[in-house]
Amino acid sequence: MKKTASLSLVIGLVLSVAALYLAFRDVPFSDLMAYLKSINYLWIIPTILLVLVGFMLRVYRWQLILGSSQPVGFWQAFHPMMIGFMLNCILPGRAGEVARPIILQQKEHVPFSTGIATVAAERIFDAMILLLLFSWMLTMVQIDPVLEIHFGGYALNKTMLVSAATGITRLSLLLLAGIVLVGLEYSRNWMNRLFLWIPNLFFFASQAFQKKVYHRFSLVLVRFTLSFSRGFLLLKEPWKMAGCFGLSLLIWGLSVLSYYTMTLGAPGVELSLAELSVVMVIVCLFISIPSAPGFWGIWEAGGVFALALFGVSAKDAAGFTLANHAVQMFPVIVVGMGSAIVTGVNVWHISHTVEGRGK
Repeated sequence: MKKTASLSLVIGLVLSVAALYLAFRDVPFSDLMAYLKSINYLWIIPTILLVLVGFMLRVYRWQLILGSSQPVGFWQAFHPMMIGFMLNCILPGRAGEVARPIILQQKEHVPFSTGIATVAAERIFDAMILLLLFSWMLTMVQIDPVLEIHFGGYALNKTMLVSAATGITRLSLLLLAGIVLVGLEYSRNWMNRLFLWIPNLFFFASQAFQKKVYHRFSLVLVRFTLSFSRGFLLLKEPWKMAGCFGLSLLIWGLSVLSYYTMTLGAPGVELSLAELSVVMVIVCLFISIPSAPGFWGIWEAGGVFALALFGVSAKDAAGFTLANHAVQMFPVIVVGMGSAIVTGVNVWHISHTVEGRGK
């Protein structure tokens, strides 16, 4: 078990190093080091505080979503979330999204299907804000169709950016349709009747076989659907939905502020909050592309692309983006590790369990 999880970690580290090499192979190493040394790292303190406050708000939002089905305390939601985000930073495949409901199931006895449904609901709120910001961005800035940054097998340009936004839109609509289909009692009952009818398809088989299908397949699907739907009980509480949307706005607003405070100590990057909102949106869209754990490499390439829109040199953009990425990620890793120690969660065991769920 530990061997498998350790192998995943090693693979993640190798992918991250390779991704960073691809992102910075055209930037002279001496220039990059000189820029990193020129940053006033005192501004890291308010940046980290903003990042951590943003995560506290994320916890509160998840707590609200969970509370509609099975209330949990703040810290009972905090630790699984931070461990999950920590795993996203060090393991491939966004393993943390599955790890969260697994930990919640182990520690708070919330059914896995309910937990994963709440994670999906949370992602819908984030996607809504990101797509709203993207729509606003298109009215604010003109992206030169000739501008292109190469990263690995990708050419980061306006076409790729729009393609990423389209992909997120389609996925969000699919998730939303699933939420409505499972979350509404009428459609859920219709689905369950369909599941219970499945044994009739085997009219040519023995009754014993039909009963086996009924118990091992139909009833399992019905129970799963019912448990999954409990994660979407938020649909019945409009005021909570409004609260989650408001919290989502605050979370993304704090993220922009954390970018801004980081620029205050970064030479050559003098942008307004509105301009940094554009940078953040572009980075977020590009990191939706399959990439190394922690988005190393693709984050930096996306940052160079975004900052080039505002005349920031490639050297300054690369240095700032790398430093900002580290400041955004490392506190999450540290706090996530701390949460694992406090709760006694075996990270290696969780990693192995996530792999098992994915098979």
